[in-house]
Amino acid sequence: MTEKPDVPAGLTTGALARRLGVSPTTLRSWDRRYGIGPAVRTDGRHRRWTAQDVAVLETMCRLTSAGVPPAEAAKAAREAPPGALEPVAPSRSRAGGGLPLGDVRQECRGLARAAVRLDAPALEERLARAVETYGVAVAWQEVMVPTLHAVGRKWASSGDRYVEVEHLLSWHVSSTLRRATRPPAAQTETSPAGPVVLACVPGEQHTLPLEALNAALSELRLPTRMFGGAVPAEALAAAVDRLGPSAVVLWAQTRSSASLPLARQVAGARWGVKGARRKPLVMLGGPGWLGHSAPGMARPTTLRDALAGLTGEAFSVAAAGPLEAGESVR
Repeated sequence: MTEKPDVPAGLTTGALARRLGVSPTTLRSWDRRYGIGPAVRTDGRHRRWTAQDVAVLETMCRLTSAGVPPAEAAKAAREAPPGALEPVAPSRSRAGGGLPLGDVRQECRGLARAAVRLDAPALEERLARAVETYGVAVAWQEVMVPTLHAVGRKWASSGDRYVEVEHLLSWHVSSTLRRATRPPAAQTETSPAGPVVLACVPGEQHTLPLEALNAALSELRLPTRMFGGAVPAEALAAAVDRLGPSAVVLWAQTRSSASLPLARQVAGARWGVKGARRKPLVMLGGPGWLGHSAPGMARPTTLRDALAGLTGEAFSVAAAGPLEAGESVR
């Protein structure tokens, strides 16, 4: 089999990992466990991967992305006839692990492939790189969310398959967002009116969008209080009374969990001395609020809109839709 010009002989492990969209750790693990290793090792140690090695690994990646167990995929890749192991085009032109991604950033495709392979090191590396390159808001809206949605659609159309993919991806997205969250800013630094309170309504456990907003606000050094999932109504009311927040963001993923009475109770909170009493801005985030009439409460459509509203920039309270209808995760 002849060498292809787009697959130079003697690729290093790092270069091959970038080409395939996996982590170097994964390649070394496959070599050690399944014998999917390089034909050439300089000085007896350093790996150099040839075009034939790349073709075998491309087959391994395709099979594992389709759900074949790694041991079986390795056996099939090793035993495939040489003519069947033609190197494919670089990963830029390939789909993201068989997931319905559509027209998205290239980073989504690499992230999707890593998720389908359950490649935790690659997920960590790619998510961290996205945040470092674009910042939290862009990384969330343009890299994390499209990939989460693609996994969710694949799960919905495949019965019980891909549940483990979604769980692993969600976990690493959450871990990345929390690592990107700076320590809480002091209230007196930038917002004497009080912190931004972030909470899921009672019965709601989908916290990822709030984690993204919390991390993005921390980048701006705005003080927040993140209460997470399923906050009891009484506890939320008590927290609002104690903190005197500048804003309260309430997340509801489903219509059954969205509670307008709770939102109105929060919006009606008042504090401060007579003649200078204040109340919080209330933002309703998530698809659960669709169809609910909530005059006077902000309904940002994207994470960027929410940040604009919370930082005092131009923001339309009349904007319809949740805090990113496209950002809801299953």
